[in-house]
Amino acid sequence: MNIYKEIEAEIKDASNIVITAHKSADGDSIGSSLGLQYFIEKLGKKAIVCHPDKAPSFLYWLDTSSILLMDENPEQVTEKMQNADLIFCLDYNATNRVGPEMQELLENATCKKIMIDHHLNPEDFPTITVSETTASSTSQLIVDLIEESGHLDLLDSKIGTPLYLGILTDTGSFRFNSVKPRTHEVLAKILAAGVEHHLIHEKLSDNNTETRLRLQGYAMSKKLEILYDYNVAIISLSKEELAEYNYVKGDTDNLANLVLSIKGMKAAIVFTERDGIMKISFRSKGEENPVNVLAKEHFNGGGHANAAGGMSDLTVDETLEKLKGLIPQYFTKE
Repeated sequence: MNIYKEIEAEIKDASNIVITAHKSADGDSIGSSLGLQYFIEKLGKKAIVCHPDKAPSFLYWLDTSSILLMDENPEQVTEKMQNADLIFCLDYNATNRVGPEMQELLENATCKKIMIDHHLNPEDFPTITVSETTASSTSQLIVDLIEESGHLDLLDSKIGTPLYLGILTDTGSFRFNSVKPRTHEVLAKILAAGVEHHLIHEKLSDNNTETRLRLQGYAMSKKLEILYDYNVAIISLSKEELAEYNYVKGDTDNLANLVLSIKGMKAAIVFTERDGIMKISFRSKGEENPVNVLAKEHFNGGGHANAAGGMSDLTVDETLEKLKGLIPQYFTKE
């Protein structure tokens, strides 16, 4: 029995299935969660999605009404996780990625747990682990689950739409080097299932608010600092600056990629002051410019070689100075 048939068997044997994903939701965590939920329903079972927090605003066009949020409905999430006989852990490799409240519930749960993820160095807490670090996204692995368990005929536009979204967002619209021939083979299967990919691109890209664009314009014109000796750019935004532009979650999500589009830029680092800490997004180009090591060694973070995250409990100015001091250690001088 292959591992995906084993997962199918666990789904069919379970009565109370919970699907979890990491804190600070993104397109892949939302897409893989909903895609798996709809697939499980096609198998004749029920599953509930429990996430730590809300999806960013640019994903609101998806129907996320079935997702229970720990920060909004802690009693319901607690009840679901305590009564679960199968928990899926999607798009994360360590229990602390779900936030402290859900982490405690996850670690205390005695039921079987299944990890499906594509990040490096997975922890050994699940009963079944699918860890494919060469996969473009967790959403791609959900398509693998559907196909390898023998149910490709069940893949339809309802299942495929969030999965396409997950692959699209986690590959930077198919520009990252995580995109392999297998990625496009999976995309072909999704399109063959009736997914209208052009509408997903429109809904994802053509939903800017005026305040979001003004915030990004301010960040690019007033806060962009380029270390030309290393071709690394940094943007810092304080809580006061975010408030001035009526910031909502997701407004700065693409800012690092926008900075990275500057000709000749090796890496882009964007950090924002939220919830009393600096949340940092690292993006880079090429195998010779990994940013996940910098994130892991100095900012309690990690991720992929060219796309990582981290945090700092220093002030805005202190974080900025720390980053500037570390750049020469991780990037070669031009």
